[in-house]
Amino acid sequence: MARRSLGRRFGWLWTSYAVSAYGSGLGFGALPLIAVLVLDASPAQVSALSAVGPAVGALIALPLGPWVEFHRKRPVMIAMDLARFAVMLTIPIAYALGRLGFVQLLVVSAVVAAAKIAFSAASGAYLRALVRPDDLLVANARFESTTWSSIAVGPPLGGAAVGLFGPVATIVADALSYLFSALGIAAIRGHEERAQRTGKRRVRAGELLDGWRHLLSHPALRALYLNQLLVGGLIMATEPLLALLLLRELGFPPWQYGLAFAAPCVGGLIGSRLALRLVARYGQHRILRTVGTLRAIWLLGLAFVQPGVTGLATVIGVELAIIISMSLYNPVLATYRLEHIPDDCIARTLSAWSIGSSAAIAVLGALGGVLAEATSPRTALTVAGLLILTSPLLLPRRPDPGSVVPVSRSSSSPGRATLLR
Repeated sequence: MARRSLGRRFGWLWTSYAVSAYGSGLGFGALPLIAVLVLDASPAQVSALSAVGPAVGALIALPLGPWVEFHRKRPVMIAMDLARFAVMLTIPIAYALGRLGFVQLLVVSAVVAAAKIAFSAASGAYLRALVRPDDLLVANARFESTTWSSIAVGPPLGGAAVGLFGPVATIVADALSYLFSALGIAAIRGHEERAQRTGKRRVRAGELLDGWRHLLSHPALRALYLNQLLVGGLIMATEPLLALLLLRELGFPPWQYGLAFAAPCVGGLIGSRLALRLVARYGQHRILRTVGTLRAIWLLGLAFVQPGVTGLATVIGVELAIIISMSLYNPVLATYRLEHIPDDCIARTLSAWSIGSSAAIAVLGALGGVLAEATSPRTALTVAGLLILTSPLLLPRRPDPGSVVPVSRSSSSPGRATLLR
């Protein structure tokens, strides 16, 4: 089957996304690595960097949702890329001058997290302007495939780059990827209508909560949102726990630890490529319900990892199953979300979704660390694996009886919908 063309403008957007994704793949875990190698940070400081930075970033991003809503999305995306480029470039500069400190890493982590949330909200509100409604799943599946391929390739190459060129090499690459992403988005041509605000131009206090109001008032979106908070938070909380278990308690060499996370990312290509075919055959609701359940049953397997080759194979098998499920589920969820958010609050709703996800990851990650400190990493992994088994109870039980939100048409792009990912 020939690959479906989504147009030149989407091609530029996808290219920009790919450049940024591969840069982030190279820089995966770079801030904690610098904290350990350069600043000799304690375990508590590394945990704080992973939790506090994104949490503060989510707070910073809170007023950005309404701001993004009423501005043209392409300039917002360019601005957020340039902000990430500038703030990340301060790290190699400070390192070269011998002035790098832990507080600076926290500030960079928070700014990058806030810019990511604003960028995602703007890009989500922009994708609907570039592709037809029936092509949204195709577009989201391509983004998903790119994400997992970048995670599979980036960290091993990033580790090699750190070994060859020093601890800030991947930070430089990641920063430059945001600059090139901004240039790619700038290359997208075409007129973009600006959403009109009724009344005063200043952000009103009530607008800060509009995204959550829509999420929580829509029965299916509410269920999917709460499910995502629990599943995403618990899966991300297990990453540092698994690192402690594999590296410290079971004595896995670093290369095996890297392999255990890189190799399963091939599953992301499998799941994302199956999404369109399976939705066409079984329907959107059944995929969300079935695959949403499947992605929750594997995590408990990590609590039974043993030393040696068998243990390595167990981690790879569990991670592969999780990633195949996630990469199939995620584009279907992203498409459903776009189809059921009105045009006039899409940026605020996507921003609320991202802020809630960041907060859940920070809270559950911190709780996981406290539990591991009080008991053991294996015990904390067991608790996370048991808790995630309850997440399918939050999934919608029946197809949404309401109709899909009508998609507005752009006068500058006939037949194209004014929506985004």
